[in-house]
Amino acid sequence: MLTHRSILANCDGAYGLLETIGLGDEVFLSLLPLSHSYEHTAGLFFPISIGAQIYYAEGPDQLAANLQEVRPTIMTAVPRLYEVLHDRILRGVERQGGQKAKLFHDAVRLGRKRYEDPASLSLGERLYDWLLGLLVRRKVATRFGGRLKAFVSGGAALNPDIGKFFLALDVALLQGYGQTEASPVISANPPGAIKIHTVGPALRGVEVRIAEDGEILVRGDMLMKGYWRDPETTAATIVDGWLHTGDIGVIHPDGYIEITDRKKDIIVNSGGDNISPARLESKLTLEREIQQALVYGDKRPYLVAVVVPDPDFVEAWATENGRTANIEALCDDEGFRKAVGQAVDRVNGDLAQIEKIRRFVVAREPFTTENGMMTPTLKIRRHKIRENYWEKLDGLYGRG
Repeated sequence: MLTHRSILANCDGAYGLLETIGLGDEVFLSLLPLSHSYEHTAGLFFPISIGAQIYYAEGPDQLAANLQEVRPTIMTAVPRLYEVLHDRILRGVERQGGQKAKLFHDAVRLGRKRYEDPASLSLGERLYDWLLGLLVRRKVATRFGGRLKAFVSGGAALNPDIGKFFLALDVALLQGYGQTEASPVISANPPGAIKIHTVGPALRGVEVRIAEDGEILVRGDMLMKGYWRDPETTAATIVDGWLHTGDIGVIHPDGYIEITDRKKDIIVNSGGDNISPARLESKLTLEREIQQALVYGDKRPYLVAVVVPDPDFVEAWATENGRTANIEALCDDEGFRKAVGQAVDRVNGDLAQIEKIRRFVVAREPFTTENGMMTPTLKIRRHKIRENYWEKLDGLYGRG
């Protein structure tokens, strides 16, 4: 049960976060379902509180056109959207090829270097980076409407590599963190002081501390009154005024919060090692061949995965190999599995032995909200995917 007090406290915290970018006649582009607390507060109540305009996107497929039409100044979305934008931009660059592609990749390379260690740029690199701002980054800004002040990412963990990609292009991407029980925003990266591997410091009016077991605890006026007609769960979730988030993390000396895992999602293998599936899934989905992934291995000797191939990769491979461009038709094709396996092998090359994906299943269909394998905010439903692929996952441990 969220109250007027809790939501207004959240709006005040958001105002404190964004006032440094000069809030005025703001324009929001809304994409997420308003039934979700993230969009309800960040995409509706907060814009109303500052007198902003709100436009509603026609859907993910129309987002590029809507960005041009609306020319938003602020947009909130989930990490999956930024992954899609990242992939579309790179594919467009690959199609152009030549000098334009080289300039773009140089802009990303030098922009990342500037973000990670500004002092490491030589004088020549700084001059070239400035020139790339005119030749490349200005055009990217135009693709987003030309007046974007900030993208905000929440609802799930953002892959730092995706974040650095946008920051390298001078697109302010603010990763935040929250839960419905907190109305929902708890923390976010402030513009001008972004540390993309973190979720930023707590909003004003919010207290955060770490419990002995590493769980993040939160307190403030933005907390819910309780769960509807469920006093027992409420008492177990809010203890002595502190919300037990179920997330594991650390608070750095500068106050920035880093989420390291979800308490209930941690895989504990048969050897007793704790492994983060979300981190591995994020690495897998950065490969061009893989669109979605689920990593499994609780109480098992090694990790396995369910992998959803990228549609563009499916089409390209099928054309080159005289096959039907259909995931369901290709999921058991050994040649196709080998091609997907090369992407898994690349990811494994950078992982510790206990983190390596030993075997995988090619999914028959993408994870979607329609088939119940994704939430409305595009997070995978682990239990549903495991349920659908249980026999095949279990079978991966039956081989010698």
